[in-house]
Amino acid sequence: MKHQIIIVHGGDSFNTYKEYLQNLKESKIDFSRFKTKGWKSSLNKKLGRNFDVISPSLPNSANAKYIEWKIYFDKLTPFFANDVILLGHSLGAIFLLKYLSTNKLNKDILGLFLVSAPYPSKNIKEFSFKLNVENIEAQCKNIFMYHSQDDIVVGYRDFEQYKIKMRNAKFRTFKHRGHFNQSSFPEIIRDIKNIS
Repeated sequence: MKHQIIIVHGGDSFNTYKEYLQNLKESKIDFSRFKTKGWKSSLNKKLGRNFDVISPSLPNSANAKYIEWKIYFDKLTPFFANDVILLGHSLGAIFLLKYLSTNKLNKDILGLFLVSAPYPSKNIKEFSFKLNVENIEAQCKNIFMYHSQDDIVVGYRDFEQYKIKMRNAKFRTFKHRGHFNQSSFPEIIRDIKNIS
């Protein structure tokens, strides 16, 4: 039987529409990023035929709203296999944490893999919530968190707060990976294979 992996990608979220428009005007485009494929796109090949990697696009990742993502995610959950593996990067990671803090998934979760997860705060108003570690841990057999000390998008302090709260998770610290915009991620491949 194949292990199913659902990837929730990152994105941006703004407290007001005006902030969103301002960001659109001021942000620079790194055109070279459109040519390269990152570690998430190579997971299927690197993990092998025992894994089925599914990577849905959640609505409006440029200005994400939790309720929109939740509605869409709820529509996906009936297709999840038992012992599903959930993987979230950045805003995708905090979405999964909020979802599992406030909801009960009707499938067993073999693993929850969180990369560069922002800690819940008022800075990301749409994804602000009270972390319910008990609810998350009750649903997930394995929890892994990854963060780099030089991440300028999500500060390392967020990761340190998770280390205090989520005592049953396995934490992987890196020094020079930034926000994990890289072509490969061998450590996450190894961790996924080790739990399956």
